Amino acid sequence: MSTRMLAPLAAFLITLSAAAATEAPPDVQREAREIFSSVISVESSIGKGTVPKLAESLAERFRKGGFAPKDIHIVPFGETASLVVRYPGDGSGGRPIALMAHLDVVTAKRSDWQRDPYTLIEENGFFYGRGTLDIKQEVAILTETFLRLKREHFVPTRDLIIVFSGDEETAEDTIADLVQNKRELVDAEFALNGDGGGGVLDPDTGKPKLFYVQGAEKTSAAFLLTARNPGGHSSQPRADNAIYELAGALQSLSRYTFRTQTNEWTLGDFKATSALTPGPLGEAMAHFVANPQDGAATATLAQYPAQVGKLRTTCVATMLTGGHAENALPQSASASVNCRIFPGMSGKEVHDTLQSVVGPNIAITHIYEPVFSDASPLRPDVMAAIGKAINAANPGAVLVPTMSPYATDGAVFRNGGIPTYGVGSTFIKESDEFAHGLDERIPVKSFYNGLTHWYVLIQSLAGRH
Repeated sequence: MSTRMLAPLAAFLITLSAAAATEAPPDVQREAREIFSSVISVESSIGKGTVPKLAESLAERFRKGGFAPKDIHIVPFGETASLVVRYPGDGSGGRPIALMAHLDVVTAKRSDWQRDPYTLIEENGFFYGRGTLDIKQEVAILTETFLRLKREHFVPTRDLIIVFSGDEETAEDTIADLVQNKRELVDAEFALNGDGGGGVLDPDTGKPKLFYVQGAEKTSAAFLLTARNPGGHSSQPRADNAIYELAGALQSLSRYTFRTQTNEWTLGDFKATSALTPGPLGEAMAHFVANPQDGAATATLAQYPAQVGKLRTTCVATMLTGGHAENALPQSASASVNCRIFPGMSGKEVHDTLQSVVGPNIAITHIYEPVFSDASPLRPDVMAAIGKAINAANPGAVLVPTMSPYATDGAVFRNGGIPTYGVGSTFIKESDEFAHGLDERIPVKSFYNGLTHWYVLIQSLAGRH
């Protein structure tokens, strides 16, 4: 990425503190909270078979809100389902925009929680419940935003398509089914994903600090490394031993570093955050942006677990199995290795690299078939619209383009040729994040600010100006 490409973004960042925060009307807030409470109450985790029920309850809201039945689609898939709702536009603004979230949540064990995870509880300035942060808040906010715009007789300049998938937390089959088999329902010029990006509150002041726009995701791939051996009696040790072979291979892997890679999202991230990061880390970010071949800067960044994934593909051992009896030589030993693959690197390159590192005696197989996706283009019109939304809902935050090390439904959209931008509306302190954990929560203020965020964002991209 050239300095010329970064300059427009840097200039745009300066404007983000100009606007004053605005609030959604009280009736909009009340209805949004009621929807939020309703969707939280559905235990939509794997094995419960309740996602179709949740999809139908939301579909009924859209019908009552004036959306034509032909524009509302519940798409079954096994025990789960997805919900697609089209808000027709006049077509003057181009192809549709997809707006993404998911209906399912990670399982919550009631007995471990201080509060019922499937009851929305407001306490101490937070909404508590499973899915309050990941990501039923966006389901509720997007639903209410569509209903609000319809009541206001808003006619978008292009079709808007809500896409609520049903198994993002597990197999992602519903989103793959939509993209691969029902493309006409979700095809769009680009997508805005509520399950990516998002805002950070200052840990001391609680004020908006950063807003991450996710334009790329690393691919998660899992490999099984296996050493095999004829084995034998443990009283007769031999020079070749499956466990020792595997241990040696893993030692070699631990010392290996994949090649450094960059894209406009990672360089934009380092550029924006370097000015906000004191000390050697901030200096290394700035030096890396100026010269990605700067070995010293790369080495410094690699010391930080939160930064190393922005530099390269990473592979790490996560599970071990070996042997079959305490008094027998091992006939096999295996390790699961999880790789987070940088966009632009192929699965074959990673597989072949691993093989060269661990040696020919270690068999390598895929544990599952990964979904690869390229980085989305960094679009000035999308970034400008996001900036307006931040100004309206959370003024003062710095806009930061980024690539995430985790995977969302956005990767499936990108893999299908639909550029996707993570723009989740939630602002939260890092210390308050408990997605997937106990006592999951979201700041009450952040939830209501999300109504302004999406309302302004949609109108900026699909309204008349």
